[in-house]
Amino acid sequence: MTGALLALPLAQGAWHGPEVAAVLAIGATALFAGHRWAIAVIVIAQLFLLPTVWPRAFLEGELDERIVALVTLGAMVPSLLAMRRAAAVLVALTGRRHPRQMRRWLHAGLLVSCVIAIAIPWL
Repeated sequence: MTGALLALPLAQGAWHGPEVAAVLAIGATALFAGHRWAIAVIVIAQLFLLPTVWPRAFLEGELDERIVALVTLGAMVPSLLAMRRAAAVLVALTGRRHPRQMRRWLHAGLLVSCVIAIAIPWL
């Protein structure tokens, strides 16, 4: 969640800056309250924040913007590493048969989404 708060000055005028920060705040509050579904919300929100942050860390911006973006990317690493847990929670919420196979497919989908989020600024 700290990553989103650090990235807010970078995303002024962007369509997803304040919205993602609000979703991350709700997800973090729910996670602290013990709700398992919150990890999925946090991972998906971090995926939406990724196209805003990483280009500012490596492709453009002043030194101070790059430092803030690098710190933000560092703060995003734990939640992006929790993709497997998020996939398991999302499968449990759906109540589908064959949860192991669905978890693998959903985890692969989250990884593909991460790759797309990284590739968007280059398009």
